Amino acid sequence: MNHHKPILTIFTIGLLSLGTVGLAFGDDDEEREEDERESSGWMDSRTTLAQVVNATYEQECGSCHMAYQPGLLPPQAWAQIMEPAALANHYGDDASLTDELRTEISTFLGANTVNLAQQGNPYAQNPANSTAGQGLPRITETPDFKRKHDEIPARLIQDNPEVGSLSQCNACHRQAAEGDYNERQINIPGHGPWND
Repeated sequence: MNHHKPILTIFTIGLLSLGTVGLAFGDDDEEREEDERESSGWMDSRTTLAQVVNATYEQECGSCHMAYQPGLLPPQAWAQIMEPAALANHYGDDASLTDELRTEISTFLGANTVNLAQQGNPYAQNPANSTAGQGLPRITETPDFKRKHDEIPARLIQDNPEVGSLSQCNACHRQAAEGDYNERQINIPGHGPWND
């Protein structure tokens, strides 16, 4: 009978050790997952994009939609959007500009996007549909944007008359105009705060 006592003790110590190791690794996974949720994706919850500071861009582009931060697309996407032919058919609307206005806005977009991209901006990714023949680039088609918004039901966006489209960032991201897309700031009209 005495020879069973050391085996039982070793077995008990082994189980306790495995349980402790399992808890330690499990706790680490939760912390790592939370860090990944907070620090990855289209709009990092700890980062804001530079606020738009070009009055011409705000007036000309912001009169129809939010004046998107230049860092939301790479420079080649903005260049494509700002081509005269693309502005004449700007996502179904005529947004033609004089050469002077187009040059000023293009210069602003390109210069600010490059600066953000040089700082490692993960948001200025090529949209999935920006290849030739597939239409103009869309912020809503960037991989991180799609991943970040794929779980939101259509009834809260497209079927919601107060939102209408994912391109209306400022309808739900109340601080979007300031460049703050923090998930904690989301308030979907007719629904309230978004918790994923």
